[in-house]
Amino acid sequence: MLLLGVSVALALSAAVLVTIALAVAYPQLPQIDGLTDYRPKLPMRIYSADGVLLGEFGEERRRFMPIAQIPKVMQDAVLAIEDARFYQHGGVDYLGVIRAGLANFGEAKSQGASTITMQVARNFYLSSEKTFTRKVYEILLALKIERQLSKERILELYMNQIYLGQRAYGFAAAAETYFGKTLDKVSVAEAAMLAGLPKAPSAYNPIANPRRATIRQQYIIDRMLENGFITQAQYEEAKHEQLHYRAPSDVAVHAEYVAETARQLMFSQYGDEAYTRGFNVQLTLDADEQRVAYQALRRGLMDYERRQVYRGPEAYVTLPADPKELDLRIAEALNEHPDNDDLRAAVVLEASPRKVVAVLQSGESITVTGDGLRPVASGLSDKAAAQKQIRRGAVVRAVKGPKDNWMLTQLPEVEGAFVALDPRDGSIRALVGGFDWRKNKFNHVTQAWRQPGSSFKPFIYSAALEKGFTPATVVNDAPLFFDAGTTGSQPWEPKNYDGNFDGPMTLRRALAKSKNMVSIRVLQHVGTHNAQQWLTRFGFEPEKHPAYLTMALGAGSVTPMQMASAYGVFANGGHLLNPVLIRRVTDADGRVLHDSLPQALTEENRVLNARNAFVMNTLLQEITRSGTAAKAQATLKRPDLYGKTGTTNDAMDAWFAGFQPSLVSVVWIGYDQPRKLGDRETGGGLALPVWIEFMSRALRDVPVQEYQPPPGVVNQGGEWFYEEYAHGEGVTGVGLERPPQSTAPSASEEERSSILDLFRR
Repeated sequence: MLLLGVSVALALSAAVLVTIALAVAYPQLPQIDGLTDYRPKLPMRIYSADGVLLGEFGEERRRFMPIAQIPKVMQDAVLAIEDARFYQHGGVDYLGVIRAGLANFGEAKSQGASTITMQVARNFYLSSEKTFTRKVYEILLALKIERQLSKERILELYMNQIYLGQRAYGFAAAAETYFGKTLDKVSVAEAAMLAGLPKAPSAYNPIANPRRATIRQQYIIDRMLENGFITQAQYEEAKHEQLHYRAPSDVAVHAEYVAETARQLMFSQYGDEAYTRGFNVQLTLDADEQRVAYQALRRGLMDYERRQVYRGPEAYVTLPADPKELDLRIAEALNEHPDNDDLRAAVVLEASPRKVVAVLQSGESITVTGDGLRPVASGLSDKAAAQKQIRRGAVVRAVKGPKDNWMLTQLPEVEGAFVALDPRDGSIRALVGGFDWRKNKFNHVTQAWRQPGSSFKPFIYSAALEKGFTPATVVNDAPLFFDAGTTGSQPWEPKNYDGNFDGPMTLRRALAKSKNMVSIRVLQHVGTHNAQQWLTRFGFEPEKHPAYLTMALGAGSVTPMQMASAYGVFANGGHLLNPVLIRRVTDADGRVLHDSLPQALTEENRVLNARNAFVMNTLLQEITRSGTAAKAQATLKRPDLYGKTGTTNDAMDAWFAGFQPSLVSVVWIGYDQPRKLGDRETGGGLALPVWIEFMSRALRDVPVQEYQPPPGVVNQGGEWFYEEYAHGEGVTGVGLERPPQSTAPSASEEERSSILDLFRR
């Protein structure tokens, strides 16, 4: 009876307090317009053209989901643990308040009994401190919210606003963060695990604290059964389900460089709002082609790295003698050397020239023998320097081969770039700015200004066609010598890459074999200033290409993106289009803020007459058929391939720029601080295989499409000519019996100095 009397007294006291509070405090409560017109801070999400998430930017990971779309199992899991009587009370569970009052009698703090409505009030308007005053305001706000909002709207606000750890706000974002799946795909067991997070997201984080999180999850499953939310069969299945979590580094598609480029573009337009308004940014990128591009470039760089001298382990770790302490020490050491995608970090336990045993971050032990040791053979030699020797405690890199055999290697120092675009509308289809975003955030596609080498020659040849040259023009591939003149500078005698001079040859054969002497003679005839102005048609900046004869050898500066756009002019028949990355932008409500219609090929963007593009394409096709890129047609078994290899002086840059009528792609490989790639490394050997691997997948279902001759060209003896230059009317020969006639003055001292500098580097 005494307990009953106390309870009644408490209830009456609570009623009096509530009445006073309603009279005094209720009018002072804040307006809840923020709930009726709820606008959460939503991150910006970047998607491929086919809807694959590529990146997410914002302090909060949040995906707003209307209550009608939140699966019932997720709602029930939340109600079971947070507020089972949610649909019965009016915002305040008075029985719960009395229980909490009894539990906290005599204390300054009030605990427990928070309904979902009260939690919404607290999360939106109040602090998290546990004081009696705040509890009163929480109750009053809850009552006000229940008067103005439906139960469904209140639950919707709660399930989208609550913080659930790992920067995830709301259960839709949490499902993706922890399980890598959309909310509609979660099971009962997964829903119960997520429902356990609101109480203490850090303490019940299933990735960081799996034991504690599982105990709470099991309790929630019990509560779901008790409240009739699940059947006995569902209960048994959920109790025994093994959950699989998404690793923090999981990325469906490696498009970090692309996502960052899109982020910069959006920030320049919207400022800080780019990270809070829930923009959905759809790119022109194709997710499958992006995957292939990433893998192709990565494989090309790793193949090159295996031919380099082993530089030694990344670090050395002192390993304990006690086997019980060994695993923890290895895990601690490898935290400083994270895995790089398929390049796994490992600590060596034992090493000899014939066998290496090492342990991965996962605790898995691997054994490497035979060919798997070849890339690091110098580090296993007894004569290896101490800082390069592979021994117990060494941190090394391992990669699994196609037959599940392990190979030791090293993180590459060399860098690369890959970009592909559709020349018909300028849309970027794939972009890889370097070997690894985490290792180097410099985007080599858009930021790296490098010498293009011989891949630049087609633009010089294009200018020559307008000066009367034809594919049949014979140019002498003979030595050139620039004397010291009257200034006393050193003489210069350029060479071909192979060191050979093949004498007179057609322009077609000269470009296919990438003959430097021919290119220099052609540029002399065209004129350096004329050629410099011609380059602007392709989008090149004249100041990056000084009007010297070195221009013929690609001594200027370009970016891979510029090269892709410029080769697109040949590919689309003479039109210069701006590369397009962002196709559409919508806000959180689906309103279209930006819609980029595909660019059309019009006379307004024509920069090259169609016959110039056509004749040049016949020359570029010859390169992939019989020239320095003959491996392209031989491998892909199709004739509609066009392109040019490029290797700069001393092999500091390796290029391949090529296309099929529907797709242009460019590959660059080199060091950030320019240095020789190697005496035998060329664009055809380094960059071309990457291009071929990508195009083999990208063109898999694309029919063969060769260019049709436009008006103004004729075929004579199997060769294409401008009509006015057929029958020997154009330039028939250069440098055959006497010094070539040139529209430009002979090389000046400034030109000689520039040429000399190029070949000295």
